[in-house]
Amino acid sequence: MPFNYYFFLSLAFFFIGIIGVFPRRNAIIIFMCIELMLNAVNLLLVAFSKMHNLQLGLDFPNIGSEAQVFVFFIMVVAAAEVSVGLAIIVMLYRNTHSVDVNFLNRLKN
Repeated sequence: MPFNYYFFLSLAFFFIGIIGVFPRRNAIIIFMCIELMLNAVNLLLVAFSKMHNLQLGLDFPNIGSEAQVFVFFIMVVAAAEVSVGLAIIVMLYRNTHSVDVNFLNRLKN
């Protein structure tokens, strides 16, 4: 599969995530869109790694897998982010009975 397909798919995912973050007020949807942007970056990183290995003539499975290791660490950090973020959203809902991010200004008092 050509690299352009991966690039445009990743670009589409990233822009869908950006479009989902800016106008929304629901914390859960914002959270899902941020995760979509992280996965778009992961896809592009793996595609760049594969493209780089093919340009060098390396088609061995163990050579040039640094991008896959970075993607693994990004996914681990994203999993930790999801657990902390969802805990914050649950506590927000328990206190305010809403997941509207504009309602967070009332928690300052």
